[in-house]
Amino acid sequence: MAIHAVILAGGGGTRLWPLSRTQYPKQFLPLLGEHSLLQRTVLRIHDMIPAERLWVVTGQAQSFYVQSQLGDIGHSGQIITEPQGRNTAAAIGLAACHIQQRDPNAVMVVLPADHWIEKPQAFLTLIQDAVALAERDSLMTLGIIPDRPETGYGYICRGEPLADAPPEQPAYAVTRFVEKPNLPDARRYVDSGEYYWNAGIFVWRTTTIVDEIAAHLPALSTGLEEIAAALHSADETDTVKRVYAQLASVSIDHAVLEKSSRLAVLPAAMGWSDLGKWSAIHQFSDQDERGNVLSPSVLDIESKNSLVYSSGRTIATIGLKDTVVVDTQDALLICAQERTQEVGTIVQQLLARGDETAHTPNTVRRPWGSYTVLVEGPRFKVKRIVVEPGGALSLQRHRQRSEHWVVISGVATVIRGEEEIILEVDQSTYIPQGTKHRLSNQGARPLEIIEVQTGSYVGEDDIERFEDAYERA
Repeated sequence: MAIHAVILAGGGGTRLWPLSRTQYPKQFLPLLGEHSLLQRTVLRIHDMIPAERLWVVTGQAQSFYVQSQLGDIGHSGQIITEPQGRNTAAAIGLAACHIQQRDPNAVMVVLPADHWIEKPQAFLTLIQDAVALAERDSLMTLGIIPDRPETGYGYICRGEPLADAPPEQPAYAVTRFVEKPNLPDARRYVDSGEYYWNAGIFVWRTTTIVDEIAAHLPALSTGLEEIAAALHSADETDTVKRVYAQLASVSIDHAVLEKSSRLAVLPAAMGWSDLGKWSAIHQFSDQDERGNVLSPSVLDIESKNSLVYSSGRTIATIGLKDTVVVDTQDALLICAQERTQEVGTIVQQLLARGDETAHTPNTVRRPWGSYTVLVEGPRFKVKRIVVEPGGALSLQRHRQRSEHWVVISGVATVIRGEEEIILEVDQSTYIPQGTKHRLSNQGARPLEIIEVQTGSYVGEDDIERFEDAYERA
């Protein structure tokens, strides 16, 4: 029975703001070393599950991040794009549709893209044990053996041991799920030895989870049947969009697993963290003799147990204690270690007032390259745009702004109305408001330009696309 891995890489990050943003969340960030968390997840299972049995489920706006990051580690896989986020039940069901068409008897290993595992070999051994139990129609989840009372995690309570589990690796029926508890309850759960942290790592036969979705989420099951019938046809994209627009947003835990009699937990000790707050990044990073984690550009005097991150500019700190400082190009966080779980509340306030720093960083990656906002004010914005070799922006126009482009490296091919223009270093062009235009790089090295926008509105949503190589709306 073949094993397929499904990596859930959608959703937006808020708790590691300002480094993680809703449109560029933590799974794409190299938080602990050279590889992003998504790349680490792929590399962790590479020897067990080959690329042809790897599936990554993500959002439409993030699919090119996935493709790019897989390519950067010399890996490939199947990218499943959701037209809109509908939580884990829909994402897992959609992946099951694809896997069943290729391998009806497959076992699915479901993995979040943004978790940290210190002991990868222990993790792989646990997955193999879980697969053996899943082949007998159990819905398996890995339960992290807690080492402290934690109010930021959900808990799983174990019941009777499974009769067919090996004695060296016992597994248990699940009696209840508990959402994030208060501290006294969390202490009681840990002291009992009967509760585990819910890591969101699942193993099951594809047919088993499809049956359980049908039993407990009939509306989702009906939608998935429509999608399965349309896969690999001309109607696939439209069908997925139509079905997803009608689906409720529910988690697989709450909607299916809590109600299933087949659910079992495998206790896991593998150095796991969901890296859900800056104090966790501090914990798992290399620390100096005073317990500090400092970026190279940080100059520090006698601070203790602190994390200071700089995106490049010099930061000087003196006598900090138990503090987190995260400085990016457009936002600064200063926070007590013990209150890092409240960063998500800050992001909610930013969202409520329409602050763009909740959504995007100053440097925004696109399928064709990237842009960095250098300065912005009333009626103007200045950007540095980098277009990779072979990259091309969409054929587009803006209704409320004009643009002036100056080439500072590389060679630009510009469509402006009915004209095609070649611009070299120090040459420029003007794009009037309402004019169709396109910028592309047909050369062998990156193209870099400075763009000056002026007009009554310079927001990123003032784009009307006519042609796009990356199939964006």
